[in-house]
Amino acid sequence: MSTLLQTWHQTQGHPALAVLLPGACMKAGEMVAQGLPEAVRRRQLALDLCIVDLDLAAISGGSALAALQQQVIAPARSGYRQIWLGGISLGGLLSLCHAADYPGSVDGLCLLAPYPGSRITRQRIVQAGGLEAWQPSPEELEDPEFRVWNWLKAAPLPLPAFIGYGREDRFASGMAPLAERFPPASRLTLPGGHDWSAWQPLWEGFLEFFQARAASV
Repeated sequence: MSTLLQTWHQTQGHPALAVLLPGACMKAGEMVAQGLPEAVRRRQLALDLCIVDLDLAAISGGSALAALQQQVIAPARSGYRQIWLGGISLGGLLSLCHAADYPGSVDGLCLLAPYPGSRITRQRIVQAGGLEAWQPSPEELEDPEFRVWNWLKAAPLPLPAFIGYGREDRFASGMAPLAERFPPASRLTLPGGHDWSAWQPLWEGFLEFFQARAASV
């Protein structure tokens, strides 16, 4: 695992940290190049960013989330008042997986076009009569995707969260029921597909969401 950590705005006390996970086949440098850190600097937010590259082999092997917790999130607890976890596409799904598997480890979620899981996972829930009717088997709960949907059954969820996606996203039909598990004020849909045409404005939407919450505390 390689970590790109940059701090753009320092405040007195302990600022918040957003840990971001790139999408599949995306590297941290692409998120930097697409202006995510610049948007934070421009708004002068008391928010540090840690953009983390997770190895695809570690994701497939099931060790990525433990490494994320042990190497990034747990050490950050001593230096930050709040930790937000989020990501784009696969990074969004992994953020949900982490929240489900490590309750209390983070203080909020930023889900930009989160991949809703495989068609097999979603079809099995639909065939059971929908999420409320679905009762996961012990075998299903060994799968992180099923654990996420089981965690989502418990809405309203204990974490503040922002979730958004593009209306033309090829995964929009799966993202819609996922987004419905969060309060309406947490959701944002915009024009755009599964690409930066939607992800950049969605990031701006999250920063507005974060700023409003910070101002209300």
